[in-house]
Amino acid sequence: MNFIDIPSFINTHITKRDVSMFQSDIDNFKTQLTSEIASKSVLVIGGAGTIGSSFIKALLKFKPAKLIVVDTNENGLTELTRDLRSEQGQYIPSTFLTYPMNFGDPVFEKMFLKHAPFDIVANFAAHKHVRSEKDQFSIEAMITNNVFKANSFLDLLLKHKPKHFFCVSTDKAANPVNVMGASKKLMEELILSYTDQIKITTARFANVAFSNGSLLAGYIDRIFKKQPISCPEDVKRFFVSPEESGQICLLACVLGTSGDIFFPKLESHTMINFKDITLNFFKTMGVNVIQCNSDEEARQGMETCLKDKTYPVYFFKSDTSGEKLYEEFYTKEDTLELDKFMSLGVIENTSKPSKKNILECIASLKTLMDTPNYSKASIIAVMKEFILDFDHIETGKNLDQKM
Repeated sequence: MNFIDIPSFINTHITKRDVSMFQSDIDNFKTQLTSEIASKSVLVIGGAGTIGSSFIKALLKFKPAKLIVVDTNENGLTELTRDLRSEQGQYIPSTFLTYPMNFGDPVFEKMFLKHAPFDIVANFAAHKHVRSEKDQFSIEAMITNNVFKANSFLDLLLKHKPKHFFCVSTDKAANPVNVMGASKKLMEELILSYTDQIKITTARFANVAFSNGSLLAGYIDRIFKKQPISCPEDVKRFFVSPEESGQICLLACVLGTSGDIFFPKLESHTMINFKDITLNFFKTMGVNVIQCNSDEEARQGMETCLKDKTYPVYFFKSDTSGEKLYEEFYTKEDTLELDKFMSLGVIENTSKPSKKNILECIASLKTLMDTPNYSKASIIAVMKEFILDFDHIETGKNLDQKM
């Protein structure tokens, strides 16, 4: 089994780009980016994840004076620090602090007030997996993180306004079919309702290739643990590299107008099937894939595969709740700006959402979740009242039931 160069594999077989698709816009707006970032104070929440850490690396090229990073993943913050301090020529501001804490906890507010004001605040803390909606408890935790805590944080920011505030979204917020996407759609509506009080932008973008917790990153873990692979054969996705994920967020954060939702200009023909990526992944390693008909057959196949350079993979048709077979970034009702940036489109905030309606939705959800017998279905019913394009796909199966 050959060593695989993941960045090279991403460029060759997934994004099929040798240079970041956003580099042209970074070059075109370099003067403005430098003016808005150099010598400034920055707070990054959720900075230990793939997108958050990639945002930090893109940001540091413009030399801010102060960087505070918050994440609940203490090990992730440790690795971020080791990564930055081990990189030859990497700029790190003299004030660089990491805090393993939840941005919804009281200690976070104490820390925030100590270091405020910030010129730039970027929030990447989110539940991002469709598997995070198996029942009412997992959904409550997801909505609490994606919506309730974001609401409280916005109220804190109003007292100490940054020049730029960015909160990450997802392509799954466009015509949502899962609760995760609907929660991020509600988050979008929430932050957009504050756009007349604070400068806020967000971004929807594609799958980040080999990001933490993703299907593709899981392949490396499975191989390391000598376990078989399972993969949906009918799902297509847009992809960006980790570097590109940080760059689109940086561009949206700094260059956007309050209320803008950014997305990458990716054509539908660039969507890639997970099965094709998987076959190319093993081909690059010099390993033949043995296609199995069940997860049990795949597990049994591990007994002989490593001896003859084969690997068992169970390809299956997607049948879990909330799963879309394709991706989209906007709806036909959205107003688009496609000329300002070479690589980015913008959904313009032409009509500010009603904060009153959004707060009513949040209050209804909190009231429901305080009742003893609330359910997944009852939460979805409340969300559908406020998110009119939410068309939940329920199959009775969730991803935690998959290998």
